[in-house]
Parts: sequence; C-alpha cells; structure tokens
Amino acid sequence: MHAVTKTQPIPFLDLSAQYQSLESEWLAAIRETGARGSFILGPHTQAFEKEFADYVGVKHAIAVANGTDSLYLSLRALGIGAGDEVITTPFTFFASAETISMAGATPVFADILPDSFCLDPASVRTKVTAKTRAIMPVHIFGHPSEMGEIMGIAKKHKLSVIEDCAQSFGALHQGKLVGSIGDTGSFSFYPTKVLGCYGDGGMVTTHSDEINEHIRRLRNHGAVKPFVHSEIGTNSRLDEVQAAVLRIKLRHIKGDIGGRQKVAEEYTMRLANSAVKTPPLPNHGTHVFNLYTIRVPQRDAVRQTLTEAQIGTSQCYPQGLHLQDVYKRLDYKPGSLPVCEQACTETLSLPIYPGMPLAHIERVCEVIREAITLTK
Repeated sequence: MHAVTKTQPIPFLDLSAQYQSLESEWLAAIRETGARGSFILGPHTQAFEKEFADYVGVKHAIAVANGTDSLYLSLRALGIGAGDEVITTPFTFFASAETISMAGATPVFADILPDSFCLDPASVRTKVTAKTRAIMPVHIFGHPSEMGEIMGIAKKHKLSVIEDCAQSFGALHQGKLVGSIGDTGSFSFYPTKVLGCYGDGGMVTTHSDEINEHIRRLRNHGAVKPFVHSEIGTNSRLDEVQAAVLRIKLRHIKGDIGGRQKVAEEYTMRLANSAVKTPPLPNHGTHVFNLYTIRVPQRDAVRQTLTEAQIGTSQCYPQGLHLQDVYKRLDYKPGSLPVCEQACTETLSLPIYPGMPLAHIERVCEVIREAITLTK
C-alpha cells in the first residue's frame, strides 16, 4: 500500500498492476500461439472451455465472441423467438433486454429488490402470461439473484431460465456457482469483469447435451460440419489469444475475487454510520463485487464532488430499460417499476479492483463523507 496525496487522481478501474504481474505469462502465450499458427477455436479455447466448465460445475462450456452473444445464442438454442415473452430486469446493462429483442421475443420487465438490485421474485410472478417462455435473472454487480424462488417459478410454469452472469463470475448461491443453476449461464469476459480478457469474449454454460451441440452450431454459422449448414447461425468464436490469457487469469481467480471482497469490506467498514447505504452480503451465497454500488441521498451532488476530487465513479444505471426510448412501444410509464426507478436516482458505483491501495479507499470514503455534509 503506497501513500496517496489528496490531489492524486483515483481511477474507477486500474488493470495495469494485474497486467504487469501476468505480462511474462501473457507474452509467452502469444508467442506460443503464433508459433503454432492456430488462432480460432484452437487448443487454448478447447482447454479453457474444459477448465471453465470444471470451475463452474457444469457439463459443458461453449466459448463465444462476447457476453452479448452468450445471451443471444442461449435464447436461440432454447427456441425462443417471435411471439414469446422473456421476463427480465430493467436495472441492468442494455444487452440483457437487447438480446431478447434480437431473438424476436419481447422483454417483459419486472421490478427489483431494493438491497441486492436483483430481480424481485414477487414481481416476476405478476408478469407471467401464456406467452412467457423464459426468465432471465441478472446477478447484478456480483450479487447472486434469488435463484431458489426463480427456479420455483420456472418449474411451476414450465419456463426456461437463462442466467446472466456477466457481472458475477465466481459468485455462489446456496453452494452452487452462478451459471450452473438455470438452463444456461451467460458470461462476459469484457476487461472490466471479475474474469476479464484483453478484448472481448464470452461463454455459455449448460448441463444439456442438446443445448451444447446447438450453440456450437450457432456460433459457427449454423454449420454441422465444414460447408454444411443446418440453420442460420452467426460468427461468434473466441480467439486463441484471448483464451490463452483467460486460462492464465482463471488460475489466479481466487485471489482476484478475494481482493475485490477485501476492498468491499474496507469500504463498508469506513462508510458505516453514515447516510450511505452500502451493498449487503447475500444470506444465500457470496458477492464477488464486480462493482461496489452504494445508495446515497443527493447522488448527483455527491458524484460531482468526487469528480472534482479526481475520483472516478460510474452511474449504473441512470435510467431503467423499461423507460428507454427504444422500448416506448411496450408502454411502460414512470412509476410502473418504482423500486428500479428509485435506485436509478440514488446508486453510485465506486472504484474497486484487486489490489486497490488502502489509501485510495480511505480517500474515496473521506470525500463521500465530506460531500454528504455539504449537501445537508
């Protein structure tokens, strides 16, 4: 831990230290990949799929080009399309709903829980109709969703469950890792994620042989063998260089997750007994803190003070997906999902990454407390 002056900028995310620690392994993997001359769906990708499946506790893992594709291909493999409805959260990155629309189905937004920001099962129950085909819970910020209740709803109504695990690799729910509970799990390896590569990448997990085979066809233009196509697919393949770095980083993931949890613990301790509502730990599992997201009164003023102090933050998310212009046709009105809408006015994500200096954490908390005092 090094000293930090009050004028030193604090980035929202700093991956440079992690890169430096992995640089020699990473460059060696690039040289080895280049010498072999196999760059797409080669031995690194095949090995990573096996290692990933073993880690998550599933039978199959299928590497794809990005997290968005992992959701879209899951929907396609489950046969979801025109005329179908998929229940999901409005408090998430756009890709969760976007992929439902891309598949030809209609996203149906349920409200969220005020503490975890994950789907509220009680709200989900009110959204089930004769057209509902699936539920897409998002393990937001690294907090696992209420999968026990969600799986119960799905079983009762014979619905598929697509877990959006983009922000939650390594999170546990009742002893099982996210991505091993629903029909499929979708992961993103965008560089900011708990397990991130140095570009784009994604993964689908499943216990189903049929889904596994279907997604493997879909990711490669619907081909059953070279130049023989059984359906319209897409081009969604993880390249060998990204697979190589992900294999390296997977070996270090326990320490990386522990590092995030340690930073979160320090924040929570220092923001106790303030107007800040810190993220709770799940009573049914573990939080991996892809983001450390607080609720705070006068959020915009607090964020402005942090910005002026050269402290990076992110506003996840400023507007619920149900009120986005692209979904005006679905006719949601302000007030229709009040818990989500309230969260959009109060949430602020603070800097967090493995190895974040303690002095940075202390400075962030100091400025937040100062900002709250100024807004009273």
